[in-house]
Amino acid sequence: MRRPVALFVALRYLRASKGSGFVSFVNAASVLGVMLGVAALIVVMSVMNGFENELRERLLGMTAHATVSGADALADWPAAVERLAAQPGVVAAAPYVEFEALLSGPGGMTAALLTGVQPDLERRVSAVGDSMLIGRLDDLQAGSRAVVLGRGLARRLGVAVGDPVSMLVPRAGAGATVSAARLSGFTVSGLFELGVQEHDSVRALVHLDDAGELVQPGGEISGIRVETADIFAAPQLVRNAAANASPGGDLQVRDWTQENASYFRAIRIEKTMMALLLSLIIGVAAFNIVAMLVMVVAEKRGGIAILRTLGCSRREVVAVFLLQGTVIGWFGALLGIALGVVMALNIDTLAPLLENLFGFQFMPADLYYLTELPADLQATDVLTAALGVLLVTALATVYPALRAARVHPAEVLRYE
Repeated sequence: MRRPVALFVALRYLRASKGSGFVSFVNAASVLGVMLGVAALIVVMSVMNGFENELRERLLGMTAHATVSGADALADWPAAVERLAAQPGVVAAAPYVEFEALLSGPGGMTAALLTGVQPDLERRVSAVGDSMLIGRLDDLQAGSRAVVLGRGLARRLGVAVGDPVSMLVPRAGAGATVSAARLSGFTVSGLFELGVQEHDSVRALVHLDDAGELVQPGGEISGIRVETADIFAAPQLVRNAAANASPGGDLQVRDWTQENASYFRAIRIEKTMMALLLSLIIGVAAFNIVAMLVMVVAEKRGGIAILRTLGCSRREVVAVFLLQGTVIGWFGALLGIALGVVMALNIDTLAPLLENLFGFQFMPADLYYLTELPADLQATDVLTAALGVLLVTALATVYPALRAARVHPAEVLRYE
């Protein structure tokens, strides 16, 4: 039996015949199961990609792509900033001073992470300037004693723009000891919101010169933030830039993958677990294909025997049922891919419809900074899901096809 004939017989067995309504129902259920499994897998992976992108953008809104540090090499930090900014692949560089402090306001006292910045350079390496709710980053002028607070931190302190804030900053003594603490008064000049609790509830910004007077009288800085043209190439780009800017190799580099490793590791684990759980739907559909083909083999034993007596080999009988199961699985997979891609591309429209239909919110505004489901459809995810489903459904046809090939024509036709 040639391949087109095997395909014809396989397609013929897919059509409902008298007394085989249940088999046809199982066929439809198998296609539906594969379709829903593939669609759900694509949509969930796209949403997880969207969450990862949003988290990356919000975390890097304050920390840039990498930081370069080294006390000796950054003694002349203006020259170091210029050298780093001139390196290939580097978009901008900005100095910063960072230390812990106690902030006090009408609402109480709380610990904060105080960062001294140069406003004109800082806006090139972070998103703080674009995330200002009130005021401007340029309001931080040298000697102005102005401070910009995260929205959550301002709420904890009970202050608004124009209110005074007291800062208690430890002063380093010899070695690792603390020799004294300095209490200074600042005025809130603005509020920002990056959408990450880690930043909005603990971060406060002052001018670099004012920060130097508080904790670094010698003009030393904590490091230089570096922004690159390609975030994913940033780790290697910044290391190359640091090596070129300081041939002595006395600059240390920490990139965004090191600073936020735990967050992105958690996202990857969640994405993997969701993919495995949703793959169970596809697994159930594959078992439906196995059950359906086993029933077809039992129902078509007479037809298989006739094919064998007409000269069909065992291999050709196997081909009939392999093709039958593969058509079902691949048809469901193609429908699932189409449905999943359409849903992922229109998640911003579908999510509100589901919220209105079932009366709940995916992302309540009082609990999450994100109020919409983000989605990032990636071709690699679609391809991986498609190949995985095609492989699983093809493997599901092997056992029933081999069982069909073991049918003995003489034993079957003896009772026909």
